[in-house]
Formats: sequence, C-alpha cells, structure tokens
Amino acid sequence: MSILFLLLLSVSVSVSLGSSSSSTEATTSKQPNPFTHTASLIRYWESHISNNLPKPTFLFSKASKLNPIDSAILTKLAASNSLSSHFSSFCSLANLYCSFDALTQTPGEHLVTGQSKDANFAGYANKNFANYGTSQLGGADSFKNYSDGLNSPKDSFKKYSKDSHSHSEHFTSYAHDANVANDIFTNYGAGAGGGSGEFNSYHDRVNVPNLQFASYDSSSNNHKLSFTGYSDDTNAGSETFTSYGKNGKGNPNEFNNYGENSNIVGSGFMGYGESGNGANDSFTGYGLSGNNPHNNFKNYGAGGKSGIDSFWNYRNRANVGDDLFQSYARNSNSGQVSFSNYGKSFNLGNDSFKEYGAGSTDRTSVGFNSYSLGRTFKDYAKSGVTFAAYSNFTTAATASSASGGTSVNRWVEPGKFFRESMLKQGNVMVMPDIKDRMPQRSFLPRPILSKLPFSTSRMLELKEIFHARENSTMERVITNALTECERAPSPGETKRCVGSIEDMIDFSVSVLGHNVAVRTTENVSGSKQKVMIGKVNRINGGRVTESVSCHQSLYPYLLYYCHSVPKVRVYEADIVDMESRNKINHGIAICHLDTSSWSPGHGAFVALGSSPGHTEVCHWIFENDMTWTFAD
Repeated sequence: MSILFLLLLSVSVSVSLGSSSSSTEATTSKQPNPFTHTASLIRYWESHISNNLPKPTFLFSKASKLNPIDSAILTKLAASNSLSSHFSSFCSLANLYCSFDALTQTPGEHLVTGQSKDANFAGYANKNFANYGTSQLGGADSFKNYSDGLNSPKDSFKKYSKDSHSHSEHFTSYAHDANVANDIFTNYGAGAGGGSGEFNSYHDRVNVPNLQFASYDSSSNNHKLSFTGYSDDTNAGSETFTSYGKNGKGNPNEFNNYGENSNIVGSGFMGYGESGNGANDSFTGYGLSGNNPHNNFKNYGAGGKSGIDSFWNYRNRANVGDDLFQSYARNSNSGQVSFSNYGKSFNLGNDSFKEYGAGSTDRTSVGFNSYSLGRTFKDYAKSGVTFAAYSNFTTAATASSASGGTSVNRWVEPGKFFRESMLKQGNVMVMPDIKDRMPQRSFLPRPILSKLPFSTSRMLELKEIFHARENSTMERVITNALTECERAPSPGETKRCVGSIEDMIDFSVSVLGHNVAVRTTENVSGSKQKVMIGKVNRINGGRVTESVSCHQSLYPYLLYYCHSVPKVRVYEADIVDMESRNKINHGIAICHLDTSSWSPGHGAFVALGSSPGHTEVCHWIFENDMTWTFAD
C-alpha cells in the first residue's frame, strides 16, 4: 500500500486531480472503505464521545467527500504552499464555494433582444437581458419577479425602457431572497420622456451581494421615478450604484431605502441627480440600521440648477462602520437643498462629510437639520447654510434603551425572538424564516485544514490561495470571517472557529465534557407561517445549563463560529401544521436566561419590548446551525 501511495504522489498533480479516481466513496464492497474521511470521523467520534447515542447524520453529512487519493494530493499541495496553482481543482473536489465575485457575462445569452409592445413578465430567471422596452410610446410594462429565490443568480440586465416616451414601467422584484448574487444592471429608463418608472426591490434579503447598478434614468425629461429598496436586509458583500437621475430635466425622483438593515456591506453610490435641471429629488434612507457598514456616497445633486433636493437619513441607527459622504450640492445654482439627519449612530464609526454646498452660487438655499458629534465636516458653503441641530445621538439612544424604552424603530422578523412561556403544547406562534441561505460547502479534512493559514496577519497568503483580488468580495468575505473569529470573547464566553468536524468535537468536549449530544432543527417546514407547538421536551430535564452553539460563517470552506452559552435552557418541540394538525417539523430552541451583557439595541429587545437583563430571550436553531448539550 505504501509503494502505491508514493507512486500516486509522484504522478503529475494536474493529471491526478479530478481524474476517475476522484469519485466519492463509491465502492463495490458492502463494507465502508476504512480509508475514507467518513470512516475516520466515525472512529474519531467513538474515541471522543463517551455515550452510545446515534451518531448525528446531519453533522456527518457535512464532512468532506474527498477520496483518499485526492485528499493526500491536496494535503501535499497545502503543505508545499502550492494550492493556488490548482485553485479550480481544489474548489471543485473539496466542495468549496469560490464564486463570490461576478463572472464575466458571456455574449449571446440573451433571452430577449428587443420588445416592441407592452409585456407582463410574471417570472424570469438567471439569464442575460440585452434590451427591453426601448423607444416605447405610451403603454406600460411590468416585470414582477426576476431571479426570485435562486441560490446563486448570475444575471445581467443591460437596457430597460431606454428612450421611451409617456411610458410607464414597473419592476417589482429583482433577485429577492438570493444567496450569493453576482448581478449587473446597466441601464434603466435612460433618455425617457414623460411617463413614470417604479423599481420596488433590488436584491433584498441577499446573503452575499456583489452588485453593480450602472445607471438609473439618466438624461430623462420629466420622467417620474421611484426606487423603493436597494439591497435591504443583506449580509456581507459589496455593491455599487453608479448614477441615478444624471442630466435629468424636471424629474421628480425618489429613492426610499438603500442598504437598510445590512450587515458588513461595502457600498458605493457614485452620483445622484448630477447636473439636473429643475429636479425635485428626495432620498429617504441610506444605510439605516446597518451593522458595520462601509459606505461611500460620492456626490448628490452636483451641478444642479433650480432644483429642490432633500436627503432625510444617512446611516441612522447604524452600528460603527466606515462611511464617507464626499459631496452634497456642489456647484449648484439657485436650488433648495436640505439634509435632515446624518450619522445618528448607536456606536460611532469612522465617518466624514467632505463637502456640503461647496461652490454653490446665486441664491442657493441650504439647510442641515441634524449632524451628530464625532463627525468631520471639511468644506461647506460659507453663506446661506443653516444647521438646526448638532447633537450626540449615541448617549441619548443608550439611555433610552437602558431605561426600558426603544429609540430604535426598525423591523424585526416576527417569531425570530420569543419568550420561554411560548414553548408550551397547544400554543400558536409565528415561525421565522429558518432556511439556511449560506452557499453549500463541505468541511475540510483536518490534515488539509491544519496546513492552511487562518489569521488576518497572513492575509496575503490567504488571498493568494483563494485568488482574492484587492477589494473583491472574496477578500471581504475572508476578512470579515477572520475578524469575527479573532474578536475578543464577550464576558463569560468561550469561542472558537472550526473548519473541520474534528475541531468542532474537540471544542465541544473541552467545554462540556465527553458525554455530549448535538441537535439541530429537523427541516425548514413551517417557516414564515403560523404554527402550533406540539409535544415539548426539556433537554437535561429543563435545568439551567450550559451549551455550545455553532453558527455558520461565510467562508470558502464550511466554517462554524462555535461558542459556549452559559445559563440557558434548551428545548425540543414538535411543530404542527395549523390546518392539518400533522407534525411537520421537530424544532430545537434555546432560551438565554442572562441577557445583561447584550447590547441595548439588540433586535430581541426591539421585538420583545425589553432591555438587557430584564427578560429571557428564546430563538429557534436555524437550518444547519446546531447546539451541543450534556447528553440526557
């Protein structure tokens, strides 16, 4: 066997990887191959777990399916720092997710290259669209759902309603509830005259956005536009919006929400209402309630003439972050400009407002209602500018929350948090969306994992291995995961990020001992519905205990953030359909009894109307997350 092994390793890697030997654990024998990774994990489990409970198939299903030959070759490549040269094979064979960045669109993949009459598209998915509704006269077009609910849409939409006249267009939803989205929207309503356009939702509830929106309503004339939501409720990723309403004439434009409730998203908004004539523009919210946003708003209303512009809220209720607003109403002429609120954050970030009304001429009227402490203002018009309020929102917000009030006015999904009293048979409650929206990946075998760097101090090596370009989504994904894994634990918390099942077992055993069990919610049935609680079982007899919760992190290979959770009670409960009264799911719920160290702005207190330390908080274990407890 050793001679064969050495011979295999001496063969050219490019030939060996991905060959017929790379099938998973297929074998003609009735006995499992003892050299597979799964067989090794079974032995590891039995040597580290002291009970005879059934082995968790949901956990073992996440193990690497690499066969012994490919695993040995990839291990050797990792040891010699040569994985980068075989990146594609590494990603495909080890079942990694390496497609965070947009792919080049292939020419000639268009479903529609021209549209001469009104159309109503109820559903359209994962294609390139070259030209829709150009030069339409009158009438209306409607696009209801574009790539709705796909795991990884890779779409392009080049031209929509270009040069139309007195035409109305509606775009209801673009790539709603996607996972990893790599999309390009080049042009919407350019050169349109009269009529109106609506864009209700662009990539809301996306896990990893990598979005480019080039132009919305440029050079149009009296074409009323509204953009309701861009990338709301997203997770880590990047997005750009190049131009909104540039060179417009007499356009009343509205932009309601950009990046609201986003988590660690890097955004760039290059221009809004630039060089407009007689515009009437409003921007309601940008980056509201974001967590660690990285926003860059280059210019708003630059070079405008006789316009009326308003910007209501920029990063209100955001948590830290790194934001830059470069220019507002620069070189405008005889306009009315107002900015209501800038930077009312819970925790100050690194924010700057470079220019406000600089270079404006004639009788331009500029008003700024509220601008928070801790910000920098480099340049603004020396005359005609009023600041109504300059306030420290942070202290006021914290005080309000600590006293039991809620200064946060943001939406929390129904059922995401609940009280312990709800876990009783016969109770009716709303189940949140517990579907896992992470890309499908596998753990790495420990021999490979142990040879890969995993530290921000070795970021250059990681970027080389995973082909992460500068400022790419892949780079952000890696950086965000490493930063969270290296964050100091909260008071009383023990934490570790694990990329192999062996590492997860080791961490759980180190906290709870060898007599442990791991559980997860059985499936996603009942999500976003009213359900009834069936039979309830209190884990460990309902005693206050300690658990280890493991949550997925976004990374090329399957990575979990595991941490000890003291003072909890864990439950398992049947989930029953309201109409048929049949069991449809078996849920695992955890109730945190000590919330005194939680942030006052935590969504649980928003949902339950409480404050840290004043109530317990319960939630379901979502799909593919898990909790470890002492075995009953």
